Amino acid sequence: MKILYIFPHPDDESFGPAPAMHAQLRQGHEVFLLTLTKGEATKQRFRLGVDKKEMGEIRFKEMKCVEQTLGLTGMTVLDLPDNELKQMDPIEIENTIEDHIRHIKPDVLVTYAVHGVSGFHDHLVTHAVVKRVFCKMRSENEKFPKRLALFTRMGEVKTDGKFRLEASSDDEIGFVEVCSDEDMEKFYQALDCYQTYQQVIEDSKVKEVVDNRVPFEIFGEKVTGRLKSIVEDL
Repeated sequence: MKILYIFPHPDDESFGPAPAMHAQLRQGHEVFLLTLTKGEATKQRFRLGVDKKEMGEIRFKEMKCVEQTLGLTGMTVLDLPDNELKQMDPIEIENTIEDHIRHIKPDVLVTYAVHGVSGFHDHLVTHAVVKRVFCKMRSENEKFPKRLALFTRMGEVKTDGKFRLEASSDDEIGFVEVCSDEDMEKFYQALDCYQTYQQVIEDSKVKEVVDNRVPFEIFGEKVTGRLKSIVEDL
């Protein structure tokens, strides 16, 4: 089956869901990634002495490394304004996402849970617009996407790292992808692709925070217990 992950920034796919993405590829699914911005607004551009356009191109090249490392079926990186999605007309973002969904025809959409894990505004906007497109297409009886899964965290809210990291309750989690050692190694390698972001990766302790159990909420479905696969019953 086809699974489409939608996130706002380069590295969003690697700060948590990357082990699950590789696991799903290993299971034989087609896994696609849509990234809405090139992440050009990162403060790392000041350290590197480059402007936003140059920073966006640097981060795009790093994402090409991630695409190859994870073995993604396909990847598209858009050029919407980083850190400014809240200033955009959400209908414009929704139309762009819907066009991409219609092109890929995924069985499952994946984006952030409502808290965006880190609470960044672009994460929150992305959750809202992806959910809106999903609900719209379901109301129109489209054959795809069939499910919306929301990447999240389990356990306690973490406040001791670079970012405050939110979590979903056990009752909210409908599926947990249990990843292999190979999946975890690919996750580490994907993070290593972001050469300009290594200090942030170290400060965030992401390699310590993410383990081999990657949780997802399942939107709008009555799930008894937890699904055995992100595509179960589709």
